[in-house]
Amino acid sequence: MDANTRETLTVPPVASRDPAIGRALWRLEDGRVRTLETLDGLSDDLVDRHPADESSIGTILYHIALIEADWLHTEVLEQELPADMASLFPLVHRDAAGNLTAATGYTLAQHLDRLGAVRARLLDVYQAMDGVEFRRLRSLPDYDVTPEWVLHHLTQHEAEHRGQIGALRSALERL
Repeated sequence: MDANTRETLTVPPVASRDPAIGRALWRLEDGRVRTLETLDGLSDDLVDRHPADESSIGTILYHIALIEADWLHTEVLEQELPADMASLFPLVHRDAAGNLTAATGYTLAQHLDRLGAVRARLLDVYQAMDGVEFRRLRSLPDYDVTPEWVLHHLTQHEAEHRGQIGALRSALERL
């Protein structure tokens, strides 16, 4: 950007039935753009590599997609993962020690396709939702939650892991 160009920073809502939903979706999508920028140019040989006692970039991407799919279906839609979504996640989420199961053998493109499929489903659900449903409390066995809070949580979750991916990538590229 040159000295004569003025940047305008706004939150243009994603198309939806309610402007508040559209703005929340924009924040989620802006985070995804940043995640994709963090991954831009990453070679497939780095996807499965990791320092001792840390997850790989691929495992983190698998986890981000799985958590998004789970929160969408369990909390927002109050249903089990449908077969088409469940087929994207053949691995158990965590091992017996509570660590993320290593999601190895996938290319970066495969991880991005999985993330994209889950996000497309989430956008379809939220764009069709009205404001009342967006704020309707869901009562689960351990807590109550609204779809509005779920979007907040997913935005934060991906941002935290994006930082982890960026640090991991930097470390791996120095090796």
